[in-house]
Amino acid sequence: MGSVVRLYGKRESPQAYALRDYLQRSDIPFEWVELRDNEQARAELGLDSVDDARLPICIFPDGTRMERPTVRQVTEKLGWFRNPSRSEYDVAIYGAGPAGLSAAVYAASEGLKTAVIERFAIGGQASTSPKIENYLGFPQGISGAELAERARGQALRFGAEILLHRTGVRGEFLAGRGIGYLDDGTKIIARASVCATGVEYRRLNLPNEDRLFGAGVYYGAGASEASLCSNEHVILVGAGNSSAQASLHLARYAAKVTIVMRGDSLKANVSEYLVHRIQTTPNIEVVPNTVVAALHGDDRLQAVTLRNLKTGAERVVEVTSLFLCLGGVPNTQWAAEVGIARDEEGYLVTGPDLGRGGTLPHNWTLTREPYYLETNMPGVFAAGDVRHSSIKRIASAVGEGAMVVAFVHRYLAAG
Repeated sequence: MGSVVRLYGKRESPQAYALRDYLQRSDIPFEWVELRDNEQARAELGLDSVDDARLPICIFPDGTRMERPTVRQVTEKLGWFRNPSRSEYDVAIYGAGPAGLSAAVYAASEGLKTAVIERFAIGGQASTSPKIENYLGFPQGISGAELAERARGQALRFGAEILLHRTGVRGEFLAGRGIGYLDDGTKIIARASVCATGVEYRRLNLPNEDRLFGAGVYYGAGASEASLCSNEHVILVGAGNSSAQASLHLARYAAKVTIVMRGDSLKANVSEYLVHRIQTTPNIEVVPNTVVAALHGDDRLQAVTLRNLKTGAERVVEVTSLFLCLGGVPNTQWAAEVGIARDEEGYLVTGPDLGRGGTLPHNWTLTREPYYLETNMPGVFAAGDVRHSSIKRIASAVGEGAMVVAFVHRYLAAG
């Protein structure tokens, strides 16, 4: 057998996309085999047609064949799914993006019993980036997936436990003890908690968007899809560093990449080195002052309607791949339910920002002021993109992940 996972299916299958995306983000070598006709389905898999309900199919290096597997089943097969080994931890970290992984490395290396709870893939949004070039120490750049995989191995080597495919549904935070209730019934008890859940991709909120997700509409940089866009015209929406880097990656494969943005110029939010590269890449065009107004297609995206914000003029562009890099919305509804302070956009408020109005929140019960990365719930901290006023950069998230552990130590020592 080969040494990589082989994934078979139709390109327009959302289930196949979910598996491609997960394998790519998890830095698992895999080969995607697109089934184009019934004859190929019969020859390669013994199926009657490309519409067989057993698709997509995963074949692993040991010969195991999984039909229509879930991401969790693939995770279990890879040996990455585990249950907590302890009844109680020193610190529970929610989210395994750069901030959460950094916190895990520092906490575990300093002797804290550490659990990391992640609902999907290691690395968060960073793992979708095809190349990160401005992260210290990697002059040639590194993919987000590889960086995340290195951090995962580092955290595990120091003894952190990473619990994948678990979503926190609610929490209870008492003096010196936090309890996280997960969606599969698991209960995580810890003396301190760190929220590093990052942000959800912002959506267009258009009809057909949910139906076409994974079938031509993709959130993020689409590292798993770029090579499948050979000789196509693709549209990418967004005007930040992540979308700029994605456009350059896509331009290596696609015939044409169109960047659609609300603003007047990329220079407002994109690093100068990326702006220069985009300007000198002949198959990238930038369309300013424009939004996607409609999505067209039944089983797969076929076209989009673009609207000029200044003139109101609309035009339909035939395209089968649309990548949305629209920034994010913090995933903090759980925090509101337990009384943790959020700002008007939903980000968690920490440290000095809690007392900006002159008084601390009524449910802060201690005589000391909150530590810099501590929420208004003693012993509950926040790090990375989910935090109010954080700098949305990987290096900043990693720094906050390291910093938060110092405050966790202080809190535990005072407890």
